[in-house]
Amino acid sequence: MGSWELAQRWAAALDGVVAPTLTRTQIEEMLAALCTGLIDAARGGEDPDVARQAARMLVAVNYRDPAAVSRTVRVICEDLVVAAADGPADPALPEIRGRAVGLAADFAAGFTAALRSAALAEQEATLAATLAAASDAESRRALSEARFEAVFDGALVGIGTVDMTGRVVNCNATMAEMLGQTPDTMPGRTVADILGPQNLNYAFEQLQRMVAGESESFRTETEHLRADGRITAIDLSMSAVRDAEGSIQFLIGVAVDVTERKQLADQLWHDANHDALTGLPNRPHLFNRLTTVEPPIGVCYLDLDGFKEINDLWGHAVGDRVLRVVADRMLEAVRPTGALAARIGGDEFLVLVENCSGEAQLVDLADELMAALTAPLEMDGHTLAVGVSIGVAFFEELPATADELVHAADAAMYRNKNDARRDPAR
Repeated sequence: MGSWELAQRWAAALDGVVAPTLTRTQIEEMLAALCTGLIDAARGGEDPDVARQAARMLVAVNYRDPAAVSRTVRVICEDLVVAAADGPADPALPEIRGRAVGLAADFAAGFTAALRSAALAEQEATLAATLAAASDAESRRALSEARFEAVFDGALVGIGTVDMTGRVVNCNATMAEMLGQTPDTMPGRTVADILGPQNLNYAFEQLQRMVAGESESFRTETEHLRADGRITAIDLSMSAVRDAEGSIQFLIGVAVDVTERKQLADQLWHDANHDALTGLPNRPHLFNRLTTVEPPIGVCYLDLDGFKEINDLWGHAVGDRVLRVVADRMLEAVRPTGALAARIGGDEFLVLVENCSGEAQLVDLADELMAALTAPLEMDGHTLAVGVSIGVAFFEELPATADELVHAADAAMYRNKNDARRDPAR
C-alpha cells in the first residue's frame, strides 16, 4: 500500500465527520502528502513533527470533531502499519507498530493543541473588534453606539463591560448564558461572582495593575459553578478601554466557553495513553511513567502462551475478548498493591511496582497473577485455557533507558518460558 492508497483510506474514514473546506480530491491530495511523511516516520524516519503537522492541517480545513481523532488514530495504528511494513512477515513489524502508536499519540496531542490555537485566534479577533468599536465611545453612555452594539450583541463569544470597582455594567446574551444567568441579572455582579475561587486572587491582582496603569490586559482560564450545578470552563480576556486623555473609562472582557475543549483534551489524552481494546495504559504511557519513577522498582513482564492458536481456532473477535478478560483479571490482581498494569503490545503486558521491597514481593505478585490469569475462561459455551509466562526484575538503580528496563524483564520472562519447556512439571 502506497501513500496515495493510504490517503484514500484516510479520507474515506473521515467521511461524514464534518463538512470540510476542501473537495474530496483536494483532501486526498493533502493527505497523500502527509502519508508520505507518516510512512517514513513509521519506518524510523527522522521527522519528529509529522503527526502534529497532520493534526494542524486537519483542524485548518475544519476537521474539528473528536471523531476525526478516533478515526485517524485507527488509520495510523492499522492502515499505516500495513503501508510501512514490507508484508506481514516483515521482521521490523513490531518496531513499526510501536512507532505507529507513538505517531497516534502525537496526532492526538497535536489535534488538541491545534484546536486551542484556533479558538484563541478567534477569541483575539473578537476582542480586537470589540475594543475597536468601544474605543470610539466618549463615555459609558456611548456604549450603545451602533457599531459596538453590532459586535456586542452578535458575537458568538461572551462580552461584558466592568466598571473600575470590578462590577459588571452589562453583558451580552452569550456571556450570560455561559454563566447560567440572563443579561438582566448580570449588572452589578462582581468579578468574584464570575471567576471561581481558584483564580480570584490572581484576577484581582491583575485588575489592580490595570487600574493603576501598569498593564493593559490580562488573560486567565477558570471554572465557574453555575446555579444549576454545571461547571463551565471559561477562557477570559480583560482589557482596559481609555478615553482620548488616556484615562481608563471601563474594562471589557471577552470570554470563550472552553468546557467542551477541555473535555475533548481530557478524552484525547486518555485515548492517546490507553489501549483502545483493554483500556489499560499503553506502551507510550508506561514509558513516560518510567521516566519519572524513583528506585527501587520492580516489573513483571507477561505474555500469553498459545494466544495465536486461540486467534487461529476461534477468530480474532474471541481473541479480543480473551485479552479484555485478561486485562480485567490483571487489574483485580494488582489493585491491592497500587501497581500499574499496562498492555505494551499484542498479548504482552507489564506490571510496574513502585517502592518495591524486593524480588520476593515480585515473585508473590507473579504467583497471584498466574493464578488469576490461568483460570479457565467460559465463552459462548466453550471453556478456553490461557497459559501465561511471567518474568520479574527488581531494580535498586534504574537502567539508562526505559527500553533497557523492559528488556531485562522480557529476558527474564523468556528464561522462565524456556525453563518450563525443558521441565513441563514447572
